[in-house]
Amino acid sequence: MKKKILIVDDEPDLVAYLSVFFADHGFSVVAAANGQEGFRKALAERPDLITLDITMPEESGVRLFRDLQQDASTAAIPVVIVTGISHDFKRFIETRKQVRPPAAYFEKPVDREALLGAVNRLLAVSPAPVTQPSGEEL
Repeated sequence: MKKKILIVDDEPDLVAYLSVFFADHGFSVVAAANGQEGFRKALAERPDLITLDITMPEESGVRLFRDLQQDASTAAIPVVIVTGISHDFKRFIETRKQVRPPAAYFEKPVDREALLGAVNRLLAVSPAPVTQPSGEEL
């Protein structure tokens, strides 16, 4: 059975790119455009991993990150931050006592091979062969 990734990001182009990229590597993908939708989909879809942008409308990624960790049904899902916010934010989020640090953190533009490596490691899967060529760096 394919591992499922929930992509939570308000940039439609990035969501489309990551969706194709992850699908090309053997993952099932669902997407959400903001934190509120992301939380609903996390509860309904039970993804194996979530990629999460920080700055989004409706509900920020920071709020969603905290909500995911505080809900017993989503707390164990690894969250990979994929954001345009600087490295200083990584240090900030890692020092919060209310939440544990994210499973991984990537700044945009993302090195797609590093992201794929982190996802494969977190989900303990062997890399799948690419079914069709993916685009350039995110």
